[in-house]
Amino acid sequence: MRQPLLKTNNHSRRYASHSISPAQRSGIPMNRPLTIALDGMGGDIGPEVVVPAALQVLKTTEDALCLILVGQEDVLSACLARQKAKGHPQLIIRHASQLVSMDESPAQALRVKKDSSMRVAINLVKQGEADACVSAGNTGALMATARFVLKTLPGIDRPAICTTLPTVHSHVQVLDLGANVDSKAEHLLQFAVMGSVLATVNGIDRPRVGLLNIGEEDIKGNEQVKEAARLLAASDLNYIGFIEGDGIYLDDVDVVVCDGFIGNVALKSSEGVAKLIRHYMTQEFKRNLLTRLAGLIALPVLRAFSRKIDPRRYNGASLLGLQSIVIKSHGGADALAFANAIQVAMLEVEQAVPQRIDAHLAALHAERQAL
Repeated sequence: MRQPLLKTNNHSRRYASHSISPAQRSGIPMNRPLTIALDGMGGDIGPEVVVPAALQVLKTTEDALCLILVGQEDVLSACLARQKAKGHPQLIIRHASQLVSMDESPAQALRVKKDSSMRVAINLVKQGEADACVSAGNTGALMATARFVLKTLPGIDRPAICTTLPTVHSHVQVLDLGANVDSKAEHLLQFAVMGSVLATVNGIDRPRVGLLNIGEEDIKGNEQVKEAARLLAASDLNYIGFIEGDGIYLDDVDVVVCDGFIGNVALKSSEGVAKLIRHYMTQEFKRNLLTRLAGLIALPVLRAFSRKIDPRRYNGASLLGLQSIVIKSHGGADALAFANAIQVAMLEVEQAVPQRIDAHLAALHAERQAL
């Protein structure tokens, strides 16, 4: 059994380090397999990505799994027919007459698109017909709809977007990545608890937590970050202090905590640098015949390097702090990337992530009450 991240007494809830059995999943009937609702119309490409991704996951997983494709039935049926998968026993189509566009306002989606593929997929989770939802749709609309339908866990003021990024030797959880552009110190503490739980699910005992800051010294940063540091130091999270931007990728920490404004800028900046490196490398290898030959010789190394930093392998951001599991896929994801997002959802269901977060928050509240 893993040690809790926060102090607990004999009455506090603990969790196991391995998969949670179906009987332990909150509200999940014993008479059906793990079930994921997929927003079949979301993202830049929609069903032409979602359907092949679903089939890929079903082909490669040995688990009892059912995937619900939510969207316009005729469109999804035609896509399944093209994939020669119509009538697949593990695929169910649930009709939804509307879709949420990528540039639609969250308020508009929430008020008007009550039969959108996104809303229906989230409703399936709320109704207990699915264990999680995966969508490549409009991020703001997904967060607003999920928060409205599923509600937040007790003790969570604001959900956060968390994703996994590669590091020198392993990976790191980073949150928030854009759900909350302004966050108080208390919110950052809640993010740290949620990120630590997710890191534990991914196999890290006692995750190291760092606050993203403009320097590592205690005097650096604004009052929000300094107050958050005091709250984290007083908890039993494994808080190691401030880290700078380069520390995200150097295995200095397992969880990076920041507000959504900073997190989104850091993520997009990193994506831009990766594209710049790829551009310059391609440009140099194509410069002349000699460099083309060098590129051919280096091709196995370049392919291995590309696999390690391939963003598709890290696709699937968690909307943490909700009472159920919602995974956000990149809007431009291909089938491989969307399949990875489905697998993220499967892992979080099997490991009962919302229940673990709830247990840690309860322990944190009990600890504060005891002071």
